[in-house]
Amino acid sequence: MKRATLADVAARAGLSKTAVSLILNDRPIRISTEAAQRARDAARELNYRPNPAARSLRLKKTRTVGFISDDVTITRYASAMIRGALDVAEQHDHTVLIAETGGDPDRREQVVQAMLDRRPDGLVFGLMGAKEIDVPDSTKGVPVVMLNGNSSAKHPSVVPAEFEAGTQIAELLVESGHRRIGIVGYPPPVLFDPRISSTIGDRLAGIEAVLDRSGITVAAKVEHRHWEPHHGYQATRQILHGYPDITALLCMNDRLAFGAYQALHDHRLTIPTDISVASFDDDEIAAYLRPGLTTARIPYEEMGRQAMRLLLHPGAEGAHHVPMPIQERSSIATLLSR
Repeated sequence: MKRATLADVAARAGLSKTAVSLILNDRPIRISTEAAQRARDAARELNYRPNPAARSLRLKKTRTVGFISDDVTITRYASAMIRGALDVAEQHDHTVLIAETGGDPDRREQVVQAMLDRRPDGLVFGLMGAKEIDVPDSTKGVPVVMLNGNSSAKHPSVVPAEFEAGTQIAELLVESGHRRIGIVGYPPPVLFDPRISSTIGDRLAGIEAVLDRSGITVAAKVEHRHWEPHHGYQATRQILHGYPDITALLCMNDRLAFGAYQALHDHRLTIPTDISVASFDDDEIAAYLRPGLTTARIPYEEMGRQAMRLLLHPGAEGAHHVPMPIQERSSIATLLSR
């Protein structure tokens, strides 16, 4: 079907094109309420939509934004960031162009240039793992917001509130009476490099702040750079062998906790009766473990929403920390003697 034009709406409403344009754009005009309603009714009946190309030329805005990710679009873990960003963009009548770089800096340059050729009103860089990256110089003059990470140029960023999450998870264990706590996946020094992780240090600092003020020394810790289930399995076996009086395991992410569950099961230990377990991220499977895993959720969707809000309403600076809700399930027991 032929797309309705402003002239079509004006003809049906019996008004000039100029009058209809002012009415539909909510601009001041001396005209009767009845005539203004005729214009709106005609636009609705004809399914009139403004020509985006013409609007772009007039307003010098394309009402498009670019979402450039490293691996976000191909993972189930962080795709909610895109959902949140899309929702806010749609609310503000913006279209989102999405591209993937695979974490390759050269590919990032190419993708950015392809995006800029389409003249977006701004760019969101979404990262699967929170870290610091270099944003190409070609973006200068275009609003940029970092999502789940930072840039060396210190663009506004949206990151999870890891320090607060670390304190809350540690407090749950301490307030439940646990004093013999083991840490599975204790970060080695390399993970404190912002190019590898810009938030893990905050997570650990929150944990250690609670333990320090409670006078608790970590009973056992197993360092590991990679946090997959088999690493959690091996680390838990190591802790159980050397520290049989451990009452709780604090895993640095849910994948490590999955491995810890299996190791505890193999040792015929019951969660949380024999050993409590707490973790971070709130992977989808965490709720289906038995017992359900208590963990701090990374708020991917809300982070995506916040990043898009910042992009469409520029002026904010620095890092914006989004709270990580604690998902209390059944993996922490309260000890009778504290």
